[in-house]
Amino acid sequence: MDFLQVLLGGVNFSQVKGRKIAVAGETGSGKTTLLKTIAGLAQPDKGKIVFEGQRVLGPAEKLIPGHPGIAYLSQQFELPQNLRIEQVLEYANELSEEDAKALFRVCRIDHLMKRRTNQLSGGERQRIALAKLLIGVPRLLLLDEPYSNLDMIHKGLFKTVIRDIGQKLDITCILVSHDPLDALSWADEILVIKEGRTVQQAPPQQIYRQPSNEYVAGLFGKYNLLEAGNGKRLFVRPEQFKVGKKAFPAAMKGKITAVSFWGGFYEAEILSESGARLITHTTDNGLAAGDAVFLLPPWDDVWYL
Repeated sequence: MDFLQVLLGGVNFSQVKGRKIAVAGETGSGKTTLLKTIAGLAQPDKGKIVFEGQRVLGPAEKLIPGHPGIAYLSQQFELPQNLRIEQVLEYANELSEEDAKALFRVCRIDHLMKRRTNQLSGGERQRIALAKLLIGVPRLLLLDEPYSNLDMIHKGLFKTVIRDIGQKLDITCILVSHDPLDALSWADEILVIKEGRTVQQAPPQQIYRQPSNEYVAGLFGKYNLLEAGNGKRLFVRPEQFKVGKKAFPAAMKGKITAVSFWGGFYEAEILSESGARLITHTTDNGLAAGDAVFLLPPWDDVWYL
């Protein structure tokens, strides 16, 4: 039996316990609405949500919305004002003292218990809000854009917390993120939606290398399309090109129009002899605007759009 079944007509998928699913899509595609519907906080227009073999009731069917086995961390989480953290957490605690301490360590908040809620940073407040949900002992955790308001330091810490929640607390997660790297690096499976409908559902590697269309391709980074004849266009991510200043077999010739530094690589914009504008990523710091270069598409790993 599936841990979770989502049967909403436009979006249908199942989730086994422990499998990490990320939901991706453009702004307004229905990601937040989907999470709220799964949590029992929004009423589906049609279809149903089945969690652990039982249908999740929506707010039109239940006086107090939500499901006790499903926790939803929204982007607009709130904490009571001017209370100590230990006071905030003890109200909803259903864990033993030992288990509660283990949870607080996982959430990286055990050192914050004597602080008051108005003495916390944004990242600390978010981890407290998460712990407040988890002491209710949910089996499914829904995370709505959890990294959107965090700096890189707190984002890295919160990513570690989310990882440990799955591994150490055995809680299954669904995550929504607008950052492609967050979804690609974390998920076992990615669900891409547009206007409330599934566009593609696949493992991260397939979503990135073999998108079903340009909408999916664009959500997960820059890409190139090369005319390949017979109406086909070869799909190439920037890092898939082999680039060099000397000619080599089957390579296309082009001219660099701009180069920018992105930390782990240089991004070069190239105008090919055929007039196509291409983007490539390379670690070669000797490239400069105006240089002639040669590019080889990944003919051993082709994908057409």
